[in-house]
Amino acid sequence: MTQKRVPLTVSLPPSLAKEFERLSKDEAKNKSQLFREMFRAYQQRQREQEFYELQRYGAKQARKQHMLTEDDIEALVFQGR
Repeated sequence: MTQKRVPLTVSLPPSLAKEFERLSKDEAKNKSQLFREMFRAYQQRQREQEFYELQRYGAKQARKQHMLTEDDIEALVFQGR
């Protein structure tokens, strides 16, 4: 049978643990729910950061090729078709 949850132990400094407890109560969520939401938000932020880094890289490469507009890029994409 596949386990649906895996217990996880996390050590926090007392002040952070107290803040986490307070936030859990303020949000009316148990600590597991709050941690899952926080972790998902972190993952989303990481994906967004990766996307923006790739976007900056692409823009830099396009500038190197003197492609400054979407029309320039479209012309390259359809070149030779």
